[in-house]
Formats: sequence, structure tokens, C-alpha cells
Amino acid sequence: MTTLAPPAVRVKEPTRTSGGRSGAVLWMALPALVWFVIFAVIPLIGVLLLSFTTWNGIGTIHGSGLTSWKAALTDPGLPRALWVTFVIMALSWLVQTPISILLGVFIAARSKYRGLLAVLYFVPVLLSSAAISITYKALLDPNFGLSAGLGVSWLAQDWLGQSGLALGVVVFVVSWQYIPFHSLIYQGGVRQIPQSLYEASQIDGAGRMRQFFSITLPQLKYTIITSSTLMVVGSLTSFDLIYVLTAGGPGDSTRTLALQMYQFGFQARLMGPASAIAVILVLIGLAISLLLRRLGGRADESQLEGM
Repeated sequence: MTTLAPPAVRVKEPTRTSGGRSGAVLWMALPALVWFVIFAVIPLIGVLLLSFTTWNGIGTIHGSGLTSWKAALTDPGLPRALWVTFVIMALSWLVQTPISILLGVFIAARSKYRGLLAVLYFVPVLLSSAAISITYKALLDPNFGLSAGLGVSWLAQDWLGQSGLALGVVVFVVSWQYIPFHSLIYQGGVRQIPQSLYEASQIDGAGRMRQFFSITLPQLKYTIITSSTLMVVGSLTSFDLIYVLTAGGPGDSTRTLALQMYQFGFQARLMGPASAIAVILVLIGLAISLLLRRLGGRADESQLEGM
């Protein structure tokens, strides 16, 4: 006579609730949030409060209402500085974006020496902006620079003494320094594109140019938005490179809002108007970032949707 085995007891495994998962994520994000509040939110609030005061940077801070804002907004150099800032921002984006995309696509391909080239391309990002400015200032010197060393006559121009040339030099140097950084971003974006898309296009007879415009660029949509946002914010806050290279000259042809903020705060000792310009820079950067995000569509949608 056989005995019946007792029925197996099925132990129910504990399931993680969404509340517990969100709590764990909150605890992991807490250190970054604390640092962000200390080094970003609190200084921003302090600058906003300083924009309603009168202070020379040393003595007692006195509340003055909208006096500092009126001084900053009625300054005759503000429209010119705003225009130069937007020109440098637009030209830098037009130069950096296509070159960065092409270099990123090139580096992302599998090849023996492209890893070494990627490292060499990234070297300008590691250099100090002040050192880069000093180097280019020496190279472009009409008497002792490249023109004298190479014997090329057309290089013997006053590159930093003419308004149009000085602005072009600023855009070139800024682009030269930051193209490698954005190329690295695009390289990561290209490597995230599924290879099956390229394989399917090859079956349909698409060449490399067709693949680039029909697959690579559409799939880099959000990467372009991210890179463009970083370019815009970087152009708005660019100071050290322009200060060492041209100091805003000749005249005010390369004086940006960031440089005007420095002149207000540390040369004229008017911390109130300088803080007002800083708030204006934050608002402009925030508005353009939100506009770029809106142009990019929903942040949670997949890059493969609609294909």
C-alpha cells in the first residue's frame, strides 16, 4: 500500500512594491540632490537677492529695490553685449554641430586606429581655456606668429584688432576646444543605434550616404538636442577664453554678457547690476533649454517610434 505524499506547499515570494523601489531611488539620488542644492540652488537664490541690493563687494550690503536692475537694463552696452552673445552662440552651434556629428560617426565605427584618434581628438578639452587663448594669441600675432614663422603673407593680419576678424577668431577657438567633447557625445549616440537598422537598409540597397541621412541623423535626434543645449549654455557663460583672447575688444565687438557682468562686478565694483546680468543669463539659458526640449518632443518616447 502506497502512501500519498503530502501536497507541496508553494511559498509565495515577496514582491517589491513600487513604493519601496521609489524610496530606494530617492535615497540614492539624495546625495546628488544635496550637492545640487548647496552649489546651484542656494548660490542662485543669493545672486537673485543681490540683484536687489547695492554692494561694492567689500562693505555693507544695502537694499535698493530695482535700482540695480534699472542700472543694468539701461546700460547702453547691454544691447550690444546681448547681440554679440547670441551671434557667438549661433555661429558656434553652426560650426560645432556638423563637425561633431561627422567626427562622432567616424570614431564610432570599428577600426584599428580610431580609438587612438578619439584620444587625440579629446586633448583640447583637457587644456585650460586661458592656456589655449594665450597660445592662439601668440600664433596670430602679425609680427611674431605663424605669419613670420611660415612666411605666409595672408596670415600677417591684425586678427584680434579688427571687429569681424576678432569675432571669427573667438568662434573658431571656442569651436576648436569643444568639438571633441561633443564628438564624444555623438559617438556614444551612434553606438546606441541598433545594427539591425543598417543591415535592413543594406538589404534594400541603401548606401552609406542614404544610411546616414535616413537612419543615423534621425536616431541622433535626442543626442543633438542634448549637445545643442550644452553648446548654448556654454556659449552664454563663456568668459575666460574671451577675456584672455580679446578682453572684449576691439571696442565692444567681442564683449558678451558674461564679460559685461565681470566688468560691472569686479572692475566697477557694482555687484548689484552684475547680479542682475547673471540672473538675465540664467533666464535666457533656461528659456532656450526649454525651447530645445520642446522641439525635441517628449523625453520619454523611444527613438525607434515612427520608423
